[in-house]
Amino acid sequence: MRKAVTPMPPVGSPAPAGAPFDSGVPALVLRLDRNPFHHGTLGAVRTLGRAGVEVHAVVESAASPVTRSRHLRAAHPVPGLLPAAGPAGAAGRGGRGAIGPEETVTLLRRVSERIGRPAVLIAMDDLSAVHTAEAAGRLGDRFLLPAQPPGLPGLLADKAALAAVCAAADIPHPAGLLIAGADDVPGAVRRLGLPLVAKWSRPWLLPAATGLRSTTVVRTPAAVRALCARAGAAGSALLLQRYLPDGPDTDWFFHGCFGGGADPVLLAGGSGRKELSWPPRAGLTAKGRWEHRPELAAAALRLVSHVGYRGILDLDFRRDRATGVLQLLDANPRPGAQFRLFAGSGGAPGGGGPELDVVRALYLDLTGRPVPAHAARPGRVFVAENYALLSALASVRGRGPAVWRRALRAPVPGGGRPGTETAWYAADDPGPFLAMARAWVARGTAKAADRLRPAPTGPSSGPLPVAVPVPSGPGPGPGPAAGAGAGAGPVPHASVPAPATADVAARPR
Repeated sequence: MRKAVTPMPPVGSPAPAGAPFDSGVPALVLRLDRNPFHHGTLGAVRTLGRAGVEVHAVVESAASPVTRSRHLRAAHPVPGLLPAAGPAGAAGRGGRGAIGPEETVTLLRRVSERIGRPAVLIAMDDLSAVHTAEAAGRLGDRFLLPAQPPGLPGLLADKAALAAVCAAADIPHPAGLLIAGADDVPGAVRRLGLPLVAKWSRPWLLPAATGLRSTTVVRTPAAVRALCARAGAAGSALLLQRYLPDGPDTDWFFHGCFGGGADPVLLAGGSGRKELSWPPRAGLTAKGRWEHRPELAAAALRLVSHVGYRGILDLDFRRDRATGVLQLLDANPRPGAQFRLFAGSGGAPGGGGPELDVVRALYLDLTGRPVPAHAARPGRVFVAENYALLSALASVRGRGPAVWRRALRAPVPGGGRPGTETAWYAADDPGPFLAMARAWVARGTAKAADRLRPAPTGPSSGPLPVAVPVPSGPGPGPGPAAGAGAGAGPVPHASVPAPATADVAARPR
């Protein structure tokens, strides 16, 4: 029998005693991207759970490291909600990006029935943000979402559409051209030069089975033509952009949560600089530092004012070394994986109150509660341990251990320093770090074994539980084996080994 959706507590009602942010409304962290190493999902679960909020999460499988968090009330694996999107179905349908708009609505309605009452929805990847915004009118009785035009997140996430938005809003953006076919390549090369940055305009549509990356640096016309030949498989048009060379202090980002009525208000956020990335010089933030760049906040405000966006926005910039101008590369209508870098101290100006980040600010805003004053903490550092290690090793290869240590060096909490936020390790929540480390090692071992085998064998898959409640104690512990079928309810928490399909194409930003 299906559980009825109960009425939502009055918006703006006082929080329970001892819960600094909780309004009595649960939160659902949604990620449709099939990436078990997405540390931003874990960051959202932890920041809300530590504030006393009941947190649920949709994940790619019950083996995801985030399911080991003590701050998660229950995990809802996609295969148990949409059996056709499980490991076997995903292989035939392309994996990442295979879940369509209607399937997203079905999935969310099923999760809502399990939660039992309306919840704040936090989309953690572009696919989730685009689908939930488009279906907001059909989900409004079950989830709280920012009020904005339904197609707006898709407009910002579309690389080609963003160029037009930047031109209209007077925001610096690399010159680019949409390519209709191989005949357009010679003209694009003459106009933009080589190398070029090739981007699929709607990367959330890329099927993982194609092996295509959302962004590629191409150095020859032949490489561009090869990508053009695969446009049909990519699901969207190919955009070529002028290449901005990387270098010291060239890569920056801005995270913000915007509320307000006719005029947008920045509720929380900040600007930061990439110090390490993976892949090196062109990937996600492996190590970042909070640094004030007022022009980034100004560009973000112009963007949201121009299009009317509300909610969390993650912007990536690169400084043009020839002009010194910071140019907007990407706009992501959801939290970046390193959003916890911008955790301001509560009770500004002296601090001492609960921390505030963009996810907590969105939760408060959507539940009708005021967002408290908070103080910025420039100099604060964020480190994604697994990717930072890879990036540091690649960056200082052959340059000696002293350089390697400097690459990873960061301030430590205490002594008046702003401190360091680690993506995976937390003293109060060690389970996800241990699960990630096991899965990371297993993935590396499997890759090494594949290189040694003349003919790799396909992964096997078994039944996955429908929901994985997590313990309320101090950390993960042993429990009965998880073996519930797709039609069962929540099953006891159990240690689940990393699946053979952990090698995914998508990476967090």
